[in-house]
Amino acid sequence: MIHKHTISVLVNNQPGVLQRVSGLFGRRGFNIESITVGESEELGLSRMVIVTTGDDNTLEQVQKQLYKLIDVIKVVDLSSNPMVERELALIKVSAEPSLRPEILGIVETFRSAVVDISPNSLIVQVVGGSDKIDAMVELLRPYGIRELSRTGVTAMMRGGAK
Repeated sequence: MIHKHTISVLVNNQPGVLQRVSGLFGRRGFNIESITVGESEELGLSRMVIVTTGDDNTLEQVQKQLYKLIDVIKVVDLSSNPMVERELALIKVSAEPSLRPEILGIVETFRSAVVDISPNSLIVQVVGGSDKIDAMVELLRPYGIRELSRTGVTAMMRGGAK
């Protein structure tokens, strides 16, 4: 059965690691829906959070292949555990002054923020799970989305697990 997986990959912070990891996914026929990379809690190590879809067998094969890469330290399927997932999106919306109260109502409902105002547009910042971002985009679409930028998902297991 095919479903969404969120994988955390702890790697050495070296040039080319991102390319080798993403290339492995491509060779296995896996599409990467989102990937975020940044420093981890350990000096010299970065954490990649990769969201992809596939069946459990294929995911297991990808995990085994990842461990064969010299710079990969640890691979964890976060989606098999309770996790906290967040994404950030900036959405530039057409906003004539007469429509702004409606748009601000949507922004307030989603506990989001307007981070820029110009004479004919607003930039809205929304933080939350991917479903929340998708819902916000759909509600703002009728007003005219001029530009959309999403960070991709970052995640970690809940509680004391590492």
